[in-house]
Amino acid sequence: MQTHGYSQEEWKVRCDLAALYRVIGHFRWTDMIFTHISARVPGSDHHFLINRYGVLFDEMRASDLVRIDHEGRPVEAGAGDDPERHRVNPAGFTIHSAVHMARPDVLCVVHTHTAAGAAVSAQKQGLLPISQHALKYYGHIAYHDYEGIALDLAERDRLVNDLGAHNAMILKNHGLLTCGKSIPEAFQEMYFLERACEIQIRALAGNGELNFPSKKVCELTAEQYRRDEADGIMALQWEAALRMIEGSGGTDYRS
Repeated sequence: MQTHGYSQEEWKVRCDLAALYRVIGHFRWTDMIFTHISARVPGSDHHFLINRYGVLFDEMRASDLVRIDHEGRPVEAGAGDDPERHRVNPAGFTIHSAVHMARPDVLCVVHTHTAAGAAVSAQKQGLLPISQHALKYYGHIAYHDYEGIALDLAERDRLVNDLGAHNAMILKNHGLLTCGKSIPEAFQEMYFLERACEIQIRALAGNGELNFPSKKVCELTAEQYRRDEADGIMALQWEAALRMIEGSGGTDYRS
C-alpha cells in the first residue's frame, strides 16, 4: 500500500477521514469550504488532522489533510516552505483542538452548519424527544451557548465543560458537533443527530400537536441504542457509506 511517506497507521486515518469528508459532502451537510472534521493522529505527539482551507468536502483526498499540533501549527515536513498548502481555518482549530485535548478517548470530531442543525440550535427547547432518531440522544446530548465565531481560545474550556462525556452537542445558534472513539462512530452520531433535527423541523412546520413518548419509553430507547452489538452495526453502516462514495469526486480519496 502506497502511504506517500506517512506511517501506515497515519495513512489509514487519513484515508478514512478523507472518506468521511466525501460522505458528508454526499449528504450535502457542508457549508462549502467551512466547517471541519478532524481526527487524532496515532502516537503520543498530540497531533491531529484537519482539512486544508479551501478544499471542498466532496473532493477531499488523504493528502489534502493537514497535520497540526494542539496550538494549530502545521507540523508536516515542508509546511514552512509552502504555508498556503498547509493553511487551516482558525475557527476550526479552536473547536476541534478543545475536544481532542480534553477527551483522549475521542479519535474523530465532526462539526456541521446544516440548515436543520442550525435551525434546531436556534430553538429554545433544543432537541425534542419526538422521533426514534432523537431518542438516541435522550439524556445523552450537551449544549453550548453561542459566543461568536470560535476564534477565542478561552472558549475551549467552556466548550469542553459543556460537552462533558457526551458524544453529541448542539452549539446554540451555530450548528452540531459529534465525536467518537472511531471515525465510523463519529459519523453515526452525526447521521442520527442530523436526521433527528430534520424530522423536528418538519414536525414543527406541520403546526400540529406533537406526540411525546413517555419518559420510560424514552429512557428505554436511549439504552437500546447502546446495546452490545452497536459497534458491529456502526461498522456495517461505515462499509455501506464507503460503497456509496466509491468513484466520487473525480479522484480517489485514498490519494
